[in-house]
Amino acid sequence: MPLDPLPLDRGLFGRLRRDAGAVWDAYVWHDFVRGLGAGTLPEPAFRHFLIQDYLFLIHFARAHALAGFKAMALPDIRAAAAAVSAIVDVEMPLHVSYCAQWGLTEAQMAAAPEALETMAYTRFVLERGLAGDLLDLQVALAPCLVGYGECGERLLADPATRRDGNPYDAWIAAYGSDDYRGAVRGAITMLDRLGEAAGASARYPQLLATFIAATRLEAAFWDMGWRAGLG
Repeated sequence: MPLDPLPLDRGLFGRLRRDAGAVWDAYVWHDFVRGLGAGTLPEPAFRHFLIQDYLFLIHFARAHALAGFKAMALPDIRAAAAAVSAIVDVEMPLHVSYCAQWGLTEAQMAAAPEALETMAYTRFVLERGLAGDLLDLQVALAPCLVGYGECGERLLADPATRRDGNPYDAWIAAYGSDDYRGAVRGAITMLDRLGEAAGASARYPQLLATFIAATRLEAAFWDMGWRAGLG
């Protein structure tokens, strides 16, 4: 059954995505993403990416916890708590199970040094949350949460994507799942509500600058993984 398309062109997120233009496209359809779909991504690239993404997710769980602190409405606090739970109870165990295939323990993953790209992106998001309000933070988080949903949707719709025998099929399935797509829809809806309440129209140039910066940092994260497969 075809998936009901994500509302990627809707509301504030749709405007940010559209105005990011080629920067957004370069992120969600990066060579790394297409390599995942084809099953041709070199294993060292994916392994390096997973370890760094594990470290990345620790800080993104902190960022969502910060969103709970910044929130004033109970639904937003609940959403932040659910996001933290999804990261630590679903996403991170997926990374751990993959790395266990290569004899890497979770303790070894946690002890790995952070790449510069990991530090740059996670600290940028935390800084936007600390310096701004909940809208600033959610705009900085959106390229990760919604972008991975778009990657999953693109891969599932692409005839070149190989599911049977693809070593990365679990990754594709996770980010194309109903649960993840539900989180994406919730994030898009939240941005609209926060934007209306917090004057997004008047603040749009700064919000767009945040969104584009976060999107560039996402693409740099793919670049980091891609380079690890070239050695």
